[in-house]
Amino acid sequence: MFEKLGRFLSRYLEFERRKAQPYVSQDFDALRGALRVGDVLLVEGRAKISTGIKYLTQSTWSHAALCVVDERGGTPCELVEVTLADGCHRIPLTKYKDFNTRICRAAGLTDEDRAAVAAFAVSKIGLTYDTRNIIDLARYLLPFPPVPVRWRRRMLAFGSGDPTRAICSSLVAQAFQSVRYPILPTIRMIRASCPSRHQRREVWHIRHSSLFVPRDFDLSPYFAVIKPSIAHGVDYRRIPWAEPGQDEDQRGNSDENVG
Repeated sequence: MFEKLGRFLSRYLEFERRKAQPYVSQDFDALRGALRVGDVLLVEGRAKISTGIKYLTQSTWSHAALCVVDERGGTPCELVEVTLADGCHRIPLTKYKDFNTRICRAAGLTDEDRAAVAAFAVSKIGLTYDTRNIIDLARYLLPFPPVPVRWRRRMLAFGSGDPTRAICSSLVAQAFQSVRYPILPTIRMIRASCPSRHQRREVWHIRHSSLFVPRDFDLSPYFAVIKPSIAHGVDYRRIPWAEPGQDEDQRGNSDENVG
C-alpha cells in the first residue's frame, strides 16, 4: 500500500506545470552543439517538487543531468538523469528543449575521465527512489516548508540511504567522485608531521554524495559555466529590436482580431 501511495505521490510531484515560470529564450541548436560528454546540465524545473528543491537550496536550479553522448559522433545528444517516478534512466536532450538550462563543465578533465564519468552514470541506470517512504515525498507538498537554513540541504535526501537508491545530484556527484574530481570539497587544516608545532597543511575531504544539490555544480570553482549562445561571439548590432511603439501597435491589432 505504501509503495503504491509513494508512486502516486511521485507522479503528482513531478507533474509539469507549463507556465510555472518564464522561459528565457535560448538557441537549442547551440545548446546541443555545445554539450560534451561529462558536462552537467542544470535545469529549472516546473514540477511541484522543483518548487521545494529551489526553496531548500535557494537556487534557480532544481535538477541536474549528466551528458553521456554528444553530437560530435553524429548521434543525438543523450543524458542520464534520476527522477522520482522513473529512477535512473537515459533521456534525449530534446526533453529540456523549452526549459531554462545551464551547462557546467569540469575544468581540465581528461577525455578518459570524461568517458569514465559517463560510464559510471550509465552503469547506474535502473536504480530507483525509495517511494515507500511517503513521509520523504509528502514534505514536498508544502510549497515553503518552515525549515531552518542549516537543515535544508539534508532535507533533500530521499529514502533510507540504501545503495540501490539515487537522487539526481547525488548520482552526478558520485560519477565525478569516481575519478576523484573535486566539486565542493571540505577543506580542513591539520597539524603537519614536522618538528615545528605551528606548521599546518590543508587536507581535502570528499563530501558525502547525498549532501550535494544541483546548484553546487554552478557554485563550484572547478566547473566552468558554458553559455552556448555566446560561445561563438555576439554581434549585438544585428539584433532586430522592436521600434518604440511597435509592441503597443501589435497588441492593439491582436485585441481587434480577438474581438
